Amino acid sequence: MKRILLPAGGAILATGLLAAGLASTAQADDTVASDALAASQAKAVETLEFWTKSNNAALRGAVAFNPDNLEVTKISSKGGYTSDTKPGSTAPIGEEKKTTVKVQNVNLPKTIGKVFFEGRDGKLYWCSGTSIQSTYRNLVATAGHCVYDIAANDEVVSRWVFVPGYYQGKAPWGVYVGKQAFTHYDFDVYEDFDRDYAFVTVYDGIGGAMYQPKKVTKAEFDAYEGEKDAKDVEVSQEEFRKGRLDPTNQDFYWAQKAKDAEPAGPDYPGAEVTKVEVKEAQYKAAGVGKGQGRKFGEPIVENVTYKEAVEYLNNKGLGTVKLDRRGNSTITHYYVQWWVKPGSAKKYFRTDFYIIQHALKSVGRLGDNVGGQGFAWNQPSGKYVRTFGYPYGPHLDGNKPYTGVTPKWCYGKTAKKALLIPSKKVEEQQSLKCSVTAGYDGGPWLYKYSNAKRLGYVNGVTSLIADTDDNKRYDTITTAYFDGETNVVYKAAAASASGKLIP
Repeated sequence: MKRILLPAGGAILATGLLAAGLASTAQADDTVASDALAASQAKAVETLEFWTKSNNAALRGAVAFNPDNLEVTKISSKGGYTSDTKPGSTAPIGEEKKTTVKVQNVNLPKTIGKVFFEGRDGKLYWCSGTSIQSTYRNLVATAGHCVYDIAANDEVVSRWVFVPGYYQGKAPWGVYVGKQAFTHYDFDVYEDFDRDYAFVTVYDGIGGAMYQPKKVTKAEFDAYEGEKDAKDVEVSQEEFRKGRLDPTNQDFYWAQKAKDAEPAGPDYPGAEVTKVEVKEAQYKAAGVGKGQGRKFGEPIVENVTYKEAVEYLNNKGLGTVKLDRRGNSTITHYYVQWWVKPGSAKKYFRTDFYIIQHALKSVGRLGDNVGGQGFAWNQPSGKYVRTFGYPYGPHLDGNKPYTGVTPKWCYGKTAKKALLIPSKKVEEQQSLKCSVTAGYDGGPWLYKYSNAKRLGYVNGVTSLIADTDDNKRYDTITTAYFDGETNVVYKAAAASASGKLIP
């Protein structure tokens, strides 16, 4: 059992390793630290409304947690690990029907998802996480730095939620508000990344249409004091005329003059330049400099999913498409200059008025909905694991190969030698070759993963993401070694109830 005599003094700078840090208020226990995230139902409901209002706008606006002030100057390795107790494990829950698997087609676990939170800097972030087996089927495993903010003087982050299976603003299994966070005392107090893990109890999930728009009259819209919205709809001149003349129609109509873009030369008084997408051949044939039809900047490469790339091809897009079934497809767009001068043409609009109503419903316990991975501790190194997460951030050279939309995985043997990172107080982290980026942190390392059952044993969570050969590309991920003390923290969390937000 490692102990540190002095707390960390500040941020650490260098190159090569991503992380996020933590802090909060610890209990007197020398192993388990526990902190409230949303101790009351009122606080949990406020958290839920924050993330789900306006059609989950906050969830859509969050970005991968990628702090730029926590990097590592030196990485080395030492001998193997010394277990503090005998190896042990807790079986997973929610086993799915076995199927015959003949190829390395990886079935993604239903338990994984994104952890969303508000940092102490006021920005919205996400990490990766997984549902894990517990007494009340209410527990999430993630990195400690995705729950505690080391830059905020020992405090947990705000508005913490878990969304399993999250996909582009959708929460197929509901949104689960964090109630209580559990981590190791040494991480809570000393920011010791050998203990960079956290287990979070969550309230029962909330699903369905969180906020439903209802179309109303102008008078009802004006009288309503809650959230509301108004949308302009373009209509024909005849429909506009009839609407204005109909005294029983309570929608509000008006005419608006809109500018029509007319082509012009770049020297035309008041002319403005915009861009038009063209095919690669036309772009290459275009000249450079200022002028109609000349190149508009460099080609833009967009990272997309395989499905998005295929849809783009089917819609006869102009760009060049690179298909990759592993999820790293790209579309390269080419633009030329289009100089225009102002013009005007009358268009007609109708305004539709909506009030936004709550339609919340409980979807039950996390573990009942998606199952829960098992838990293992004091397992030998050099064993095969499969890791999962949602990478999104760029490599050190600026390359951004991942979209963060769909989960990715890595597979291999963990290194037999323990990792040493003095600036993070790391003396025995495990490592795995895996070329992912920020957003993957917090995701599970699953030991004995069954591709048929989609279940295994959580034997780590991604902590740090490193460039070990200094080529400005991340190539290695690390995790805290799960030992007997990790099991003590896990058991404390796994025995804690949380409850429901809605009966």
